Amino acid sequence: MSRRRLIFYLLLNALVSVLVSWTVLYFYNRANPKTDCATIEPLPTLVSDNVNVEVVSVSGAGVLGSEAVIIQNNGTAALVLIGWTLKDGLGSIFTFPQLTLYPGGTVQVHSGSGTDTAADLHWRLAAPVWKSGALVALYDTQNIARAFYRVP
Repeated sequence: MSRRRLIFYLLLNALVSVLVSWTVLYFYNRANPKTDCATIEPLPTLVSDNVNVEVVSVSGAGVLGSEAVIIQNNGTAALVLIGWTLKDGLGSIFTFPQLTLYPGGTVQVHSGSGTDTAADLHWRLAAPVWKSGALVALYDTQNIARAFYRVP
């Protein structure tokens, strides 16, 4: 076989290989649309604009042993409250631990001490924080106010 003929077959082989590879990749990509790898989908734990959470009430205001803020998720999606804060406007801040509040679910944040559960969290304050006229404010992780309640 001459040198010229060998080069011709090598180039032909390379061209056929490129065309076959391109064809396989083309049809594979059409059958399996890819997602943008640089896009990070938000987790359910991230805050969206359609959050529907409410501070329902404050029970036992002024009495440390029975004082509690009741928060309810009125939305249709689970709401992860880790890092959210509850503030009284006078410097007292409660930061939520890992807690998922499911649609229709409620959680009570007690001012006093106790054992935390999925439905009851404890601020562990030495004195009551809520009194008549106080404003309860619930903030998300981006410090956006999501709910307010004025203690009667």
